[in-house]
Amino acid sequence: MKIYQQNIQLTARRRGFHLITDEVLYALPQIRDMKAGICQVFIQHTSASLTINENADPTVRADFETFFNKAVPENDPDYLHDYEGSDDMPAHLKSSLLGSSVMIPIRNGRPALGTWQGIYLCEHRDHGGPRRLVITAWGE
Repeated sequence: MKIYQQNIQLTARRRGFHLITDEVLYALPQIRDMKAGICQVFIQHTSASLTINENADPTVRADFETFFNKAVPENDPDYLHDYEGSDDMPAHLKSSLLGSSVMIPIRNGRPALGTWQGIYLCEHRDHGGPRRLVITAWGE
């Protein structure tokens, strides 16, 4: 079994849900040499998250943003953690709801994603800045 790991930094993006599948695969070209394995993508931040979902219709990403803004509103007077602005605590909550990593099977040198699946960076801050990922793949 072989293990490969790469750290990457994504450019800053506006608040929303952004496809990053190509950036992840570009960062770890060794995946092409694997017959079978697993790829984990982990984000090193607490106010952004990762998920896998529809990669074809951009309205899905817009609807994700709408849903999460309704589910976890800003300016809730009950939040105690507000040192970094009104989007800070909601960003932490959204991040915990979605999670900090995704796992993708590797089959014949390619991620075994479904036909309409892609990896999303879920940016929950208005100005989150660059985001760091650790991408690890293992297999044969």
